[in-house]
Amino acid sequence: EKYSEYFNNDFLMGPNSIRLADELLSEYPLEMNADSKILDLGCGTGLTSLFIARETGAVVYANDLWIKADENLARFKRWGMENQIIPICEDANCLNFEPQFFDALISIDSYHYFAGKEGFFTDKILPFIKKGGMVLIAIPGIKEKYEGRQRELLGEWLGEDYYMFHSCSWWRNIIGDSSDIEYVKTRELNNFEIAWEEWLKLNNKFANGDREYYDTVIKPYTNFVGIAVKK
Repeated sequence: EKYSEYFNNDFLMGPNSIRLADELLSEYPLEMNADSKILDLGCGTGLTSLFIARETGAVVYANDLWIKADENLARFKRWGMENQIIPICEDANCLNFEPQFFDALISIDSYHYFAGKEGFFTDKILPFIKKGGMVLIAIPGIKEKYEGRQRELLGEWLGEDYYMFHSCSWWRNIIGDSSDIEYVKTRELNNFEIAWEEWLKLNNKFANGDREYYDTVIKPYTNFVGIAVKK
């Protein structure tokens, strides 16, 4: 609740990202220090980066393709976090870091935009994570029993973006297997309702559009998929 002042139109870009990040970090606590490095992939306005930095003490690299780095830097300076959060604007398909640079990677409500293809995780993400490091992902998905019916059930709400919503088992398969992966775990996250509730309280065109479909489409058919991968 200490982050509730940020649950507004200036920072939220969808269902409350802090709720989803908090659930993942509660289940998979990261043992970090001031020398640790975490990549927040698809950080949006940097709200999740603020949360991760404060809760772990690590240096957070806040990367987003849609929000300019200087815009996020201005926010980080207002928060007094410019020495702990580093803004970046890069395509997730061609990240520019040294191998095994990060102790962990966290991606909240963005991974489905760019990673829904075989080989992406093992080729584009895994090389940057240190041995023993964690990858924690939260994304909107479709409930297991409705996999394969995305166009029919979600098309009116999402338009042509329906293809990005998949089930837990689909995402487990697309993550793939590698001798560098110790385990992959997927499950439905519990904070679905509160994350949506706090988003739908807002008055903006995106929240207003989602509100129209919440009871008829979003709540009955969709979920949030949590993914945890240990290297």
